Amino acid sequence: MSETTLSAAAVQEKLLNGPYHQWLGLEVVAVSEGEITLRARFRDEWVVNPAGGYIHGGILAALVDLTADWALVAWTGRGVPTLDIRVDYHRPARGDLRVEGKVIKVGKQVSSAEAWVWDSEDRLVASGRGLYAMPAA
Repeated sequence: MSETTLSAAAVQEKLLNGPYHQWLGLEVVAVSEGEITLRARFRDEWVVNPAGGYIHGGILAALVDLTADWALVAWTGRGVPTLDIRVDYHRPARGDLRVEGKVIKVGKQVSSAEAWVWDSEDRLVASGRGLYAMPAA
């Protein structure tokens, strides 16, 4: 189905070219055809409410977007700009995060992928779906 699936090491190298991805402390845990799992190490700067200690929704949205995006990148080997994204928040997030992404459909012009964000206690804290532009080959 896919022309190529990049290795976890190759995806990690490409991913960490981005300073924002470095700041998020992203680590590629696993890559397979159309799927990716990332880990993001908690940073104090993510906290929106010091009294509650929970992570800002913008961090969770970024993780949904980039994980869905990188599921496609790992599969196609090419960058895929975001066209649209929807994020649902399920509960406050704390600690390190695990994010799983899965390609839903690869199209000639537009593709879709989903992602789920799990907290340090393995609870689903956010999920979402994105549409991504497919560059010409």
